[in-house]
Amino acid sequence: MKYKIGEVANVLGISPDLLRYYEKKGVVRPQKGIHNDYRYYDAWDINFLTDCLWFKNFGFSIEQISDMVRSYTASDITEMFSSKEEELRAVIRRCELLIRRSSEYRSGVERMELLGQCDVSMSPSGICYLNRYGDEYPDNEENAPLARKWLELMPYCHRYFEFSESALRGEDPAGYRWGYFLSSDYVSELGVEAVAPMAQLESVKSIHTVCKSSGKGKFSAGMLDHAMRFSAENGHSVAGPARGTLLASVSENGELTGYFEVWIPVR
Repeated sequence: MKYKIGEVANVLGISPDLLRYYEKKGVVRPQKGIHNDYRYYDAWDINFLTDCLWFKNFGFSIEQISDMVRSYTASDITEMFSSKEEELRAVIRRCELLIRRSSEYRSGVERMELLGQCDVSMSPSGICYLNRYGDEYPDNEENAPLARKWLELMPYCHRYFEFSESALRGEDPAGYRWGYFLSSDYVSELGVEAVAPMAQLESVKSIHTVCKSSGKGKFSAGMLDHAMRFSAENGHSVAGPARGTLLASVSENGELTGYFEVWIPVR
């Protein structure tokens, strides 16, 4: 029994264009009509196409499938599926990490409700990369590969900033730096090595708070005045630059408002 391309498409529930693509890739070789340009398939061809679709749903490429259904030995098939299993495990692990990171981000958004509250806790450890000083990005081509690396680490890394001690005292309005932060658990999970100019951050006793800044050009250490008062009232002294991460940027009263979680190291 011979079947035209439209009939095979109906049998398999796929488009004629996909059948032509499989033919082009050598998965199936239908007979051509003697007096016309029609393609004719038989049950054998449909078997190949069914196998093709079966392998396709594992994520194999058409090029791989063409060999798998026509020339691969049992050993070849075993090796292909062993490699595919490793690939799928990596995909599963990435999805698990993304779910975890999504949950963490959602929890961060919920912590925006703690705005203005202070407590004493340990800051998170990890590594950071600073690439903006005040409002300026240094023009340094040597750091371009490192910048790309950190972009590839999204969304596991955080937008990160530091306020110098002088900025916290109100003496240096431009005393802040921006970059990225990756917590220690993700450093280990992703196998990231801290190399200069990246820096290792240890967990230290800190004043912990949430603050916000609304509108362009309003970001300053002044949004931490309440935390500095809390520190002084409780007998603490600042022991280093404040570290902060962006929790989320949201629209409030028509302005883009950034919420930040901050740790001020203290003695």
